[in-house]
Amino acid sequence: MVSHKPVRKVVDQLQDIASQKCISMHQIVVSFGEASFLPILMVIALLLISPLSGIPLFSSLCGISTAFVASQMFMGRDHLWLPDVIGRQQVTGQRLRHGIQRLGGLADWLDDHARRRLMPLVRGPAKKGLQLLCILCGLCMPFLELVPFSSSILGGAILLFSTAILTRDGVFALMGLALMAFAAFVPITVFGAVIF
Repeated sequence: MVSHKPVRKVVDQLQDIASQKCISMHQIVVSFGEASFLPILMVIALLLISPLSGIPLFSSLCGISTAFVASQMFMGRDHLWLPDVIGRQQVTGQRLRHGIQRLGGLADWLDDHARRRLMPLVRGPAKKGLQLLCILCGLCMPFLELVPFSSSILGGAILLFSTAILTRDGVFALMGLALMAFAAFVPITVFGAVIF
C-alpha cells in the first residue's frame, strides 16, 4: 500500500479549489504547479469520471487538455503550457463540488491497493508508452462526444495509467489497458445497434 495517498491528495486539493465561485483550467494548473504533470493529468481524468462529463463539449475539452499535458510530459518538458483558449475555460465552483463529491472513495481505493508491482511496466520505454496511450485517449475523446460513457471509460484508463506511473504499480497499467480496450468496443456496439 502507498503510504502518502497521492490520489486522495489530488481529490482533496481539487475540493479546496472548488470552494471558489468560478474555476478556470489555468487556475487548476497554477494550484497544482506547472511542473505537476501527473497530478494535473489525474485531475482531468477524475473530472471525466465525474457527472461533469455529461456537459456538452466538456469531454472534448478534457480530451484536448489531456493530449496537451501528456504530450509535454512525453517530451520531457519541465513545466506545463496550455493554450489560452483551454486555460480560460471555466466551470462554476458549485458544479465542480457536485461533480467530485463522490470521488473520495475511488481515490481511497486506488491508494489502498497501490503498491510497487510489475515495475518494468512503468519504467523506461514502458513509461513512455503509457504516456503515449494517455495522448491517444485524449485525442479520441472529441470524436466520441456523442457516444454514451465512452469519455468516462477513457478517463478511467487515463487515471489508472497516471496512478500506475505515480505509484510504480504495473498492475494498474494492465488495468488501464483493459479499460482502454473495453472503451474501443463501446462505439462499435453503439453504432452497430444504430445501423442494424
